[in-house]
Amino acid sequence: MKTGQHPTDQSRAIRMSLIFAMALATPTALFAEESASGKLSLWGMIQQGGWAMYPLGLCSLIMFFLIFHSWRETHPRRFIPSEGIDEALAHLGAFRIQEGIDTLKRSPTVLARIMEKSLRRIKPEAPQVNKPKAEATLIEHLEAEENAIGQWVNYLNVVGSVSPMIGLLGTVSGMISAFQTIGQGGMGRPELLANDIGEALITTAAGLIVGIPAMLSFFIMRNRLTATVVATSQLASDLLDEIPVNVVFEEDIPGSHEPE
Repeated sequence: MKTGQHPTDQSRAIRMSLIFAMALATPTALFAEESASGKLSLWGMIQQGGWAMYPLGLCSLIMFFLIFHSWRETHPRRFIPSEGIDEALAHLGAFRIQEGIDTLKRSPTVLARIMEKSLRRIKPEAPQVNKPKAEATLIEHLEAEENAIGQWVNYLNVVGSVSPMIGLLGTVSGMISAFQTIGQGGMGRPELLANDIGEALITTAAGLIVGIPAMLSFFIMRNRLTATVVATSQLASDLLDEIPVNVVFEEDIPGSHEPE
């Protein structure tokens, strides 16, 4: 475990803290303000939005969590170690399988996990099929890693799809209330319709405000995950190519006699 934090990580953490503080401070100031012209404050608009603003607020919190989590999980350093690749290539080229695994495992990355599973599939008694077995295991575990991370990215798509629907439901609710007000004699009094129409419009806008960033983030994170997985797959193939299929030392593969 690292005892210190890289300066870039420190500055990034400071920037994120400042942004988070500003995000907390800005709504507080807006909640407290009431315009002299009679316009609603942000808090007043949220209150006027009615019941739909509560699930939309929850969707917005989920969206922010998914964006930060997906950004962290799809970072290239989560997949590929920043050092030790050349050393691992040298070990594998010399048939030192365990040393190559240990070198990669210094950094807890996706590449280290899939290469460990793949290299342990190499059997000395059938060298001609070593590489196909290793490649099949590599693809299997890489797909598993991609799916495990991709599910969080897919949740962004869910939020982006559901939020406008919740806003539309709030719009329908507001219009129903408006027609009920008209039926009760409010046709000639527009001030009685203001709250209902405001609810209808505010919930639609709130749903789009949450849904649009969620959908944009989904496509960005999905493309980032795909690019990182492709780079990891190519590097893993290069590592496997360093191992000649005709010579493998059994003692370099722990548990090689364990039944599959």
